[in-house]
Amino acid sequence: MGERVTVVEVGPRDGLQNEGTVVPSEVKVAFVEALARSGLQVVETTAFVSPRAIPQLADGATVLSSVRRRPGVRYPVLVPNAKGLERALAAGAREIAVFTAASETFNRRNVNASIEESFERFAPVLARARAERIAARGYVSCAFGCPYEGAIDPRAVAEVAARLLLAGCSEVSLGDTIGVGVPTQVPEMVGRTVEAGVPLGALALHLHDTRGTALANVAEGLRQGIRIFDSSAGGFGGCPYAPGAAGNVATEDLVWLVEGMGFETGVDLELLVDATEGVARALGRVPPSRVYHAVKAARERPAAPSSN
Repeated sequence: MGERVTVVEVGPRDGLQNEGTVVPSEVKVAFVEALARSGLQVVETTAFVSPRAIPQLADGATVLSSVRRRPGVRYPVLVPNAKGLERALAAGAREIAVFTAASETFNRRNVNASIEESFERFAPVLARARAERIAARGYVSCAFGCPYEGAIDPRAVAEVAARLLLAGCSEVSLGDTIGVGVPTQVPEMVGRTVEAGVPLGALALHLHDTRGTALANVAEGLRQGIRIFDSSAGGFGGCPYAPGAAGNVATEDLVWLVEGMGFETGVDLELLVDATEGVARALGRVPPSRVYHAVKAARERPAAPSSN
């Protein structure tokens, strides 16, 4: 058996947040449950953000409280501040994620705060999470590049990541929010972040596929020792504050690559495609994932005639 890679499924949150077609709550719940049935052990379920900012996720409390949870599966939710945490806890959250950026301009556009101010905002969130014995994860947006500032110094990324760990996050995810990263950036990004004090086992990559390089970056991440990757079923997604950004690397494509390279994910691709198909119908969209379409085509291919 190969070494284990953890796939953090962000489709129900990051995959849907930028979609204009509002997905009914019951479809979201079914989506989360189907993803868990496919073998995914981490399914980011929703976000407790302002309904005015992200209307698609205004039903976060309904979705989280309605999901039938499978033993051994984690259901984290994104929270921006203490108010969001209170709503999340009331809905039954047992794991949260907070977010900031490596770019000052992007952070101000995204949350109307400097990087320093964002840390001040979620300090009480992480303190409360520790008191409630709730795990916390930290996201660093624009780690590979910013739509407003351009190239980002890997040392700035490493500094923010280390601060998230010190603030109370047990895991830190470096995000290529606009999908500009290439494999040659990955070694320095990972190396500097580890040097800054983030253990390799606590480091994840969150890669968007705007320019078609996400899977190449995953492969390089694996070579650098990364064993946690974020992805979105079907390849849906995008960021409201990063114009033109495509979705996360598709979970189907990620699983195919990782397992083809000799690692284990525990994900059943057939069941994963079924999960994606359900939400794709609700969105009225064709999933970008190539492996999704390959699996669908294989299902429709006539069986070979028997030689008997």
